[in-house]
Amino acid sequence: MPDKRDYYEILGVSKDADEKVIKSAFRKLAMKYHPDRSDDPKAEDKFKEVSEAYAVLSDSDKRRQYDQFGHAGIDGRYSQEDIFRGVDFEDLLRGFGGGGESIFDIFFGGGGRRQRGPGRGRDLQYELKISLEDASTGLETTIKVPRMEKCPTCKGSGAKPGTRPKTCTMCNGTGQATRIQNTPFGQMMTSSACSQCGGRGQMITDPCTECRGTGRVRQMRKINVKVPKGVDSGQHLRLRGEGEAGPDGGAPGDLYVFVNVKPHPQFKRSDGDLFHEAPLSITRVALGTDLDVPTLNGKKARIKIPAGTQTGSVFRLRGKGMPRLHGYGTGDLHVRVAVKTPTKLTSRQKQLMEELAIEFGEGKEKVSDGQKDKGFFGKIVDEVKDAVQ
Repeated sequence: MPDKRDYYEILGVSKDADEKVIKSAFRKLAMKYHPDRSDDPKAEDKFKEVSEAYAVLSDSDKRRQYDQFGHAGIDGRYSQEDIFRGVDFEDLLRGFGGGGESIFDIFFGGGGRRQRGPGRGRDLQYELKISLEDASTGLETTIKVPRMEKCPTCKGSGAKPGTRPKTCTMCNGTGQATRIQNTPFGQMMTSSACSQCGGRGQMITDPCTECRGTGRVRQMRKINVKVPKGVDSGQHLRLRGEGEAGPDGGAPGDLYVFVNVKPHPQFKRSDGDLFHEAPLSITRVALGTDLDVPTLNGKKARIKIPAGTQTGSVFRLRGKGMPRLHGYGTGDLHVRVAVKTPTKLTSRQKQLMEELAIEFGEGKEKVSDGQKDKGFFGKIVDEVKDAVQ
């Protein structure tokens, strides 16, 4: 389904719905659209849709990923089988036909006779915190990730070296148990994992002492990560095959490295653009000045502030922002002027401010001829420029 609908909308529940409400909504819709019960030509597609929505929203980890990143947080992190792994559909649909294996048959084919191979390993997630400078230049670093790896002693078989697993006598190596169930709608044949071998199809009679028959051991692994320049918070890197090893020798999962760019004390970021606030005194903006502003590469960039600049004025430095991801140019640096108003004045400074008010027609006192001769700005430069900065 290329344009997926919102999972909450599919089940008809609110985003704060609890597990009980979600389960109830799924049962009603599954009963309505199950292909074994519905005559709707689109029943199978609708059943797939509600089943996937329930599989995600009923799992706390998947639901958290979906709430944060939408479908991208699910499709980019889980395979189709991973989405449904661990969901007990058989229990949910008991009483009107359609067991857990029938869900997989609908999605992956097999008509209840699908031979299940070793499962894929679990995907892992790692949060990498980097500075804004590192996001600007790119970064190559090493992270430590705890994960389940193939047991080096038994090579993932779970059996003690020199021995081999035996074929399960209950399922004859298929890993599945089939049963016929009478329901109000007729007989339903369902398949589930063999209870004796757990779906493996084999029994380990002499387990490996290191992994205790699981075929996997936990290790702390160092993994090299290359972060491209221009990356932003919330974006992630997918490292294929760096997740956990699959059970019974199955393929490993993937590692998803989610980037978190730490706040910067001098810059705010919006995509490729950076924003910096430059506080300036009244005298500097009134008379005009040259201003040195910081940049991410550690060097200063100079801009000219014209006389009479107002607070809130923004000056743009082209190409001094962040590089855009995948090399699509560089953003700009925007410098916003913020005029500092002095809060404590000496008596002389206050007198000069009052004279300025009179110059602008805002004061009540008259200025003497001697004071007018030199002019207000001349006196500001001579007497108070250091004090008010």
